[in-house]
Amino acid sequence: MAGSKPQRRVLLLCGDYMEEYEAMVPFQALLAYGVSVDAVCPGKKAGDICRTAVHQMSGSTYSESRGHNFTLNATFAEIEFSDYDGLVMPGGRAPEYLAMDQSVVDFVSKFSHAGKPITAICHSQLILAAANIVKGRKCTAYPTVGPVLIAAGAHWVEPESLSHCITDGNLVTGVAYPGHPEFIQSFVKALGSSITGSEKRIFFYVGYDYMEDYEVYVPFESLQALGCHVDAVCPKKKSGDTCPTAIHDFEGDRTYSEKPGHDFTLTADFEGLDASSYDALVIPGGRAPEYLALDGKVIAVVKDFMEAKKPVASICHGQQILAAAGVLKGKKCTAYPAVKLDVLLAGATWLEPDPIDRCFTDGNLVTGAAWPGHPEFIFQLMALLGIKSEERMRKEMERFDHERRKEEERLMREQQREEERLLREQRRESERQE
Repeated sequence: MAGSKPQRRVLLLCGDYMEEYEAMVPFQALLAYGVSVDAVCPGKKAGDICRTAVHQMSGSTYSESRGHNFTLNATFAEIEFSDYDGLVMPGGRAPEYLAMDQSVVDFVSKFSHAGKPITAICHSQLILAAANIVKGRKCTAYPTVGPVLIAAGAHWVEPESLSHCITDGNLVTGVAYPGHPEFIQSFVKALGSSITGSEKRIFFYVGYDYMEDYEVYVPFESLQALGCHVDAVCPKKKSGDTCPTAIHDFEGDRTYSEKPGHDFTLTADFEGLDASSYDALVIPGGRAPEYLALDGKVIAVVKDFMEAKKPVASICHGQQILAAAGVLKGKKCTAYPAVKLDVLLAGATWLEPDPIDRCFTDGNLVTGAAWPGHPEFIFQLMALLGIKSEERMRKEMERFDHERRKEEERLMREQQREEERLLREQRRESERQE
């Protein structure tokens, strides 16, 4: 569109054993909102992976286990600082090593000197200290990073909780992944963008146990970052109880591998909750849906949402619940390929998830195949809820303009071919008359 601003581009600075939520949640949330995100790691190329770590509180510190494999989509050696509007740095153990890489330190310094938004969470503030850009700046971080920041001259802000975030000019710092909603909101604002139509109420099914780790936390915090009120509930459990999650990864086998994930803390009681007071229902995948599909109260809630034609978004194995509820008949639907039989027997038209990140909307129903599709899954739910992202609207306009230009070029080529055909006919007719 003539005169429109270009789509914002953001760089995500990755490394091995970064905390998996702290990488994937901002990565997929920003993509869902329409921001272009390039994930890079020094010494690695697009298509390479970074291993991630699951950190969760255990006594006075956190435990660590293996997370998902995070696939990079750009090459660090090829990026240009001037191409990006902001920088996101996940935490975990990766920043300890990235802070010793001079190419990383120099790159971060350029963002700071240009006044471009920088977000750092958990341990990634170590990179800020190494780049000498925290002196005199208000800054928070995971508590054990405090002494380093103080030594670097930062105005240290003691975190009130793991969700604490601080904004000082172009610098947004957070303590840990529970703070993502405010952390992401602050970054979007610093980019000069806006989101409207939020403040929706979301009913979010969790557990019993072993729902997919990403499929719970990414949409949960992405919707909160939009300003939605999200109640995560589980039958027979209460607010404050936890559900263990499962990490399902694609590692070259015919099916997915499984590793233990984070423990997810519920935010509301299931019993006594008035589902009619919510604007939408979200159903994550994993192994939990096999059991939730056997719970009559769970099924009743799903039926109520579908009968009221309120938005329902279900991903991966979550469609097992939809099938058990008998709400798929006549619907177009995708799911994880292993759930295809459930979908077909429930009377739905199967939509092939090729590639695996494809998502579809049919009326009030959004379905996706697996967590790589979160950006489109969340965006399609946003569209049903009337939540509008300035960046996504800009991206859609750019796509529309691109398609319009392609159509205009196609018509011009056809017109040119027709003119050439007419010219050839005129020449042949002239030759016959001669």
